[in-house]
Amino acid sequence: MACFYDFHIHSCLSPCAENEMTPVTIAGVAALNGLRMAALTDHNSCGNLPVFFAACHAYGVLPVAGIEVESAESVHVVCLFPRLEDAMRFWRQRVQPMIPPFKNKPEIFGDQLFVDEEDAVVGTEPILLINSTSLSIEEIADAARAEGGVPFPAHVDRPANGLIEILGGFPPEPGFGCVEFNDAANIPSLRAAHPALTPLITLTNSDAHRIEQINEAVNSLAIGDPEEDDDVLLKRLFAYLRAQHR
Repeated sequence: MACFYDFHIHSCLSPCAENEMTPVTIAGVAALNGLRMAALTDHNSCGNLPVFFAACHAYGVLPVAGIEVESAESVHVVCLFPRLEDAMRFWRQRVQPMIPPFKNKPEIFGDQLFVDEEDAVVGTEPILLINSTSLSIEEIADAARAEGGVPFPAHVDRPANGLIEILGGFPPEPGFGCVEFNDAANIPSLRAAHPALTPLITLTNSDAHRIEQINEAVNSLAIGDPEEDDDVLLKRLFAYLRAQHR
């Protein structure tokens, strides 16, 4: 049976996302949309993940820990982790120290809000999160894998921060086993232009910054019965995502 998913969603911690995109709201909309699995992937931060996990458990959605890291080359790389603590450690030890210390200007870039399980704002992130880190694409991938995660290039079918547009092709290193498209209609043409994409696991995620952008029950993975226990599905999900890793 198929499990519907969306593994690229931004909360109100990402300055480019709407303030209404609280972790609780995202979890609730994911449930209403029929998603069995969802990942919160804020720009260069995992700060709203704990609240997201609690909300997903309350709504019956399997939460996946994630982050979207911007490389030194300005390529967006999504990293998913099987455990919340793995993602938090990756963020705090590998990503946070590599973010330029530029202050956010909310009036220009947007707010960067930490919220609690009641949707109350409990703080703001002072450092602008939509900057390139000093980590290369290879360093991001290696660091994520060292923490048990699965990295993949985000929205390769878009010019902004897309790996193919920025590098001019799909490189053999760091040996990505997965690739993300924003629009499934673009998969055939990009595979034809870049044959290296063909054997890779393909995910189609929303990159939602607004509530109405979160995926509905359209994209699915045949990894087991959606009614199965979260732990079972999570293990199957990561076994599937790692299948093509080289």
